[in-house]
Amino acid sequence: MVMVLDDTIAAIATPLGEGGLAVIRVSGTEALTIADKCFKPAGAHPTTLSECRTHTIHYGKIHNNNEDIDEVLVSVMRAPRTFTREDTVEISCHGGILIAKSVLDATLAAGARLAEPGEFTKRAFLKGRIDLTQAEAVIDLIQARTDLAIQAANEQLAGKLSAKIDRLREEMLYALAHIEAQIDFPDEDISPDTREELLARLRHCVEFIDQLLRTAREGRILRRGIQAAIIGRPNAGKSSLLNQLLGHDRAIVHEIPGTTRDTIEETANVRGFPIIFIDTAGIRAAIDSVELEGVQRSHSSISRAELIIHVLDASQKLSFEELKLLKNHSSKTRILVLNKTDLNKNPELPPEINARIIPTCCLTSEGIEELKDEIHRSILGGKVHTGMHEVTINSRHQNALDRTRRATLQALELLDTDQPLELVALELRIATNAIGEIIGKTATDDLLDVIFSNFCIGK
Repeated sequence: MVMVLDDTIAAIATPLGEGGLAVIRVSGTEALTIADKCFKPAGAHPTTLSECRTHTIHYGKIHNNNEDIDEVLVSVMRAPRTFTREDTVEISCHGGILIAKSVLDATLAAGARLAEPGEFTKRAFLKGRIDLTQAEAVIDLIQARTDLAIQAANEQLAGKLSAKIDRLREEMLYALAHIEAQIDFPDEDISPDTREELLARLRHCVEFIDQLLRTAREGRILRRGIQAAIIGRPNAGKSSLLNQLLGHDRAIVHEIPGTTRDTIEETANVRGFPIIFIDTAGIRAAIDSVELEGVQRSHSSISRAELIIHVLDASQKLSFEELKLLKNHSSKTRILVLNKTDLNKNPELPPEINARIIPTCCLTSEGIEELKDEIHRSILGGKVHTGMHEVTINSRHQNALDRTRRATLQALELLDTDQPLELVALELRIATNAIGEIIGKTATDDLLDVIFSNFCIGK
């Protein structure tokens, strides 16, 4: 994306479709002038928008080619007290695809350019209002599917992650400055105390990096969710369990075995995490080609799932297929659900099966809350992290921190073994550049294009 910061951009900032209101956003040096060309103020003493005070709202009509389009309210916001730190106009019109597009067309006819995806947020970054992690938090906030995901995005938008990355970068720059000073003045050897201080500082940096890297899994789950396959024999209660976890009837439940012939995917909020539940066809020796296809899809779901919820029928003995499943997928994170406990029977599990068993009864909802707790514990590796949402890195941050860690460890080894300081400085520059990528201080144009292309137009 080639961006020109001295032009003025416009886009529809609300989702396309019918609704009460739609908002068209205009930002740039000519935002007020462009708005004046297509806005007719109403009232006894009309004034142009260019003459209005900042952060005021004005009533009137939008027109194009002298034809009125809609009654609107226009918000005037002058730089630098705006999201982009540019003059900004937001036009609130009646909701509807045609009306919103007509208002947008009026601003484009008046001299604005249609914004690229994410261009408003990219301008906020380039103008220094937010850094790159805060820009990413904007899209995280838009796409959040749980309250915990919203909290995490807000913490990042508030600069919690940025502050930690800045502190880490300052520590690395401090060490680099000392090394480069020694290179510039080679007549003075590094004193033992100074060397130990630098080594301790770099070791502390590695520990700090490790703390951040441990939040990668939680961050990925909050942003994308985790796939959990619900498996078991036909009529074990898999669909009933899905309905209980979702809180509404999504899958057909019937006493005839084999009702589910295809996989059903639905997302639910489980203790703040979005879990993508996959209800699979019952696994048994198929009786026809349709059921065979369903069983094959079940196995495919199992292979890609990050969590297995194996439903066992408390009223039945374990089948050969169930025993095979229990043994073949023992390496995966899994929970065994003993359903139909109201029948007061328990299948005997092989002694080598080591997994947590949650008794449930989908008819009465017994055990469902305990199952949700166990799902929460399982996706966090058995550890409930309190307050972890304050800092949760994404895959881009993880990649940069991995490179930072490798370079820092290499610098540590070189410094500890009295290798040439030029080599130590080289590794520290690699480390600091990688850290800078996270907050955008050393980001390339290609990297920025990739990040902001994920945004919707109008944001």
